Amino acid sequence: MIKPLRLLIQDAEDLSVVSAALQDAVGKIGDIEWRPAERTLTLALNRYCWEAGGRKKSRVRSGLQFGGVLSVKSRNLRRDALEGVISLLAVQFEPQTAPGGVISLIFAGGGDLRLEVECLDGALSDLGEPWDASGEPSHTLD
Repeated sequence: MIKPLRLLIQDAEDLSVVSAALQDAVGKIGDIEWRPAERTLTLALNRYCWEAGGRKKSRVRSGLQFGGVLSVKSRNLRRDALEGVISLLAVQFEPQTAPGGVISLIFAGGGDLRLEVECLDGALSDLGEPWDASGEPSHTLD
């Protein structure tokens, strides 16, 4: 049995662990919610369970939330296509005026979200039980 992930993000090392856990997570554009008044950005994703080490191919519904979000910019993500499927490749942090910076969520197909944040403040939590995945994600080199 795979233990549910519950990870806090307080520094760049934490973010790299979360990025690895979320590689190839899929979701819908409509499952991204930015609340400017609360300064939070939340994503619901179906995360591939890489930590199973190939023993069992499975996915689990997960929530990723960042706090202290000052602004959000998107590129190549159609807001009018709320049912559009996105595949997360990586989450990166570019420090700026300490402790703030820019978090980049990079999606397959060239889309991304850029979050200007006061500091690294976030969490990843699995929200349910894993289910069998049809296969393991793979990438081809162009």
